Amino acid sequence: MIGAQILIECLKREGVEVIFGYPGGQVLPIFDRLYDAEVKFILTRHEQAAAHAADGFARATGKVGVCLATSGPGATNLTTGIANAYMDSIPMIAITGQVKTFLIGNDAFQEADVTGITRPITKHNYLVKDVKDLAKVVREAFYIATSGRPGPVLIDIPSDVQLADTDFIWPETVNIRSYNPTSFGHPGQIKKAAKFIASARKPVIYAGGGVISSDASSELFELAEKIPAPVTWTMMGIGCFPTTHKLSLGMLGMHGTAYANHAIMESDLIIAVGARFDDRVTGRIDAFAPNAKVIHIDIDPSSISKNVRVDIPIVGDAKNILIELNSHIKKSSDTTDWLKTVTGFKRKHPLRYKEGDKIKPQHVIEQIYEATNGEAIITTEVGQNQMWACQWFKYSSPRTFISSGGLGTMGFGFPAAMGAKVGFPDKVVFDIAGDGSIQMNIQELATCVSNKINVKVAILNNGYLGMVRQWQELFYKRRYSQVNITSPDFVKLAESYGAVGIKITNPKDVRPAIDKALAIDNTVFLDFHIEPEENVYPMVPAGEALNRMIEGLA
Repeated sequence: MIGAQILIECLKREGVEVIFGYPGGQVLPIFDRLYDAEVKFILTRHEQAAAHAADGFARATGKVGVCLATSGPGATNLTTGIANAYMDSIPMIAITGQVKTFLIGNDAFQEADVTGITRPITKHNYLVKDVKDLAKVVREAFYIATSGRPGPVLIDIPSDVQLADTDFIWPETVNIRSYNPTSFGHPGQIKKAAKFIASARKPVIYAGGGVISSDASSELFELAEKIPAPVTWTMMGIGCFPTTHKLSLGMLGMHGTAYANHAIMESDLIIAVGARFDDRVTGRIDAFAPNAKVIHIDIDPSSISKNVRVDIPIVGDAKNILIELNSHIKKSSDTTDWLKTVTGFKRKHPLRYKEGDKIKPQHVIEQIYEATNGEAIITTEVGQNQMWACQWFKYSSPRTFISSGGLGTMGFGFPAAMGAKVGFPDKVVFDIAGDGSIQMNIQELATCVSNKINVKVAILNNGYLGMVRQWQELFYKRRYSQVNITSPDFVKLAESYGAVGIKITNPKDVRPAIDKALAIDNTVFLDFHIEPEENVYPMVPAGEALNRMIEGLA
């Protein structure tokens, strides 16, 4: 087989169902073989969108997302999407073309040092210079992307390697001597953790994206009810525990619920599972949870004690560790008084907003929740729209909330929604967007319409780059510098691509518009003209402790 054939055969054997990408000169041999291949190809209108779509597909399905681009600018356009997947630990394979091997380093047309550029934002990357190595490289790439802490792996393939031929040999097993991630936790540490839990009086479970990556939601649920202990989560952990459960605290951190932040600050034991104590969660680090012991369960040893001192580190897969931990918890802790205290926090500091004559973004998201019976897959852009989606939609299961966490990438939500919809064509997929971020990958309307990827987009249109404006209002004396944006007529724009657009300016029209969008068999842009200066609350100012929140109403 020639290299291009080998690549397609390897992808087929790895169970790849769909590739998102864009053609170009240095990947023509691959696209020629894709012409007859069984694998589905989705032609996006920009390479960044291809990476985000592969990312969204991976988050929704739990499978590996695959994207493909040509050399030079095609490959560099992927980098934001690769970095986004890397920050959020998403399994993805990015395949790029490269100039011929004998031209590498000569500044050839559309040459870029893609392996050098992506080294800091991939779990691993490969430049394949010999076709004999290609099958082994692809096999290793998928193994690395999905094992341990997941992440993106890049494979850069020169065009002459794509055309070179060799005998196809499929490696049945993968053995990388220097890479052996730990899957099972240390038994002694797990027993020690169980003893800490048994003696705790104010425990809080703090869950992150690792719970979802390891499919450990049911084990987390069992732990919470066994103790019993309230559960809070990071943005990446949304969906790992039902929002409507009596033990739910919602998301914590900068824009988390006030009651989650108060609970974590007063706890005497934090059981962290698949979370990394990032700065958006901890607030001022020296003031974080001052009286709490910390049990930290994570598959990545480098994440443990990186930001917060840990008393019991347990390295391994969250699901495996929680199974063992649950087996060691024989009797419930006496957390009755603590749960009453937490209930008091909920009563005193509820999520709230003030209704008015203009559309409130919180109301829009509440109505999307009710109209879909809470069963939609929600993707978001980044900014105020993202935080409102975290706060006001009640998520009950994993892989139903898809958002850019670590990198905070504007323009992520729309192509991610495409990827999720390709993964689950029968589910409702809603992108909660801002009028600024939706324009960063708005060209993907063409991809949706031409491939009948019928996603719904709720644009919370306030005429601003909302989150930046909010900071300028609160901390820069309302000096609104470069945050007023002029948007197109989103209805006409959607229609020009063959999609449907609906403009909504009155609060009473919010629910009818959503119901109408759900009944339309097409991509729909819902242009909600919301209160221009509505803010996201609660909010922990930068550098403050978690319990020093602004809880005002806009």
